[in-house]
Amino acid sequence: MTGPADARPPDGAADERARERRPWIERIGLAGIAIVLGGLFGFMALAAWSGGEPFLAVMGGIGCLMTFWVGALTLVHG
Repeated sequence: MTGPADARPPDGAADERARERRPWIERIGLAGIAIVLGGLFGFMALAAWSGGEPFLAVMGGIGCLMTFWVGALTLVHG
């Protein structure tokens, strides 16, 4: 029986694969998805704040910032 360990490439191939950058179109697409999802988190934070739910608002705001951060990192480091 073969398992996931058998499917791994040799160490040298894994290192070379890790250094490859994503194509620009893929990075732009992923950043676009992050913008949409971050905007939804931001909207949820504003709606929660106006509805008197500060904990949910803070959590939504944190989710918004983290999503935008990862989207920016995807563009820069891709």
